[in-house]
Amino acid sequence: MYPSRILRAVAQDPPLFDFENNPYPAKKVWPPNFDKLSHKHQFRLERRYRRRAKLKYARPQWNKGVKLAQWGLSGFVLVYGVLFLDWKSERTPFDPIRTWFKGITDNIWTMPAHGSQTQNDNNEQSPIARPT
Repeated sequence: MYPSRILRAVAQDPPLFDFENNPYPAKKVWPPNFDKLSHKHQFRLERRYRRRAKLKYARPQWNKGVKLAQWGLSGFVLVYGVLFLDWKSERTPFDPIRTWFKGITDNIWTMPAHGSQTQNDNNEQSPIARPT
């Protein structure tokens, strides 16, 4: 058992691939000499290379994650700017939306009284949907 392992370890392994005795020679020389190719064939090879490179380096999961992150950040900045950002001016175009949102969020944890339900129905209507 041991002598065979030692003999195998001492013996040199044959090369993995012998280029001189290759049973499957290449049909075309690669890379081709672009000076000898016609412009049409050069364009075909370039187009094929671009297509294969695009497929190889495509990262659909990464692109999806980046796209979702961009949409999420854009939505957050928009909501924050409309509802919470202090504009340091007396009036903003978002004041009706802010008052409507504040009216909704103030009543989240409280139960409305019976008499005030008709008043809340008018206040809970979106400021955009309200008739002017």
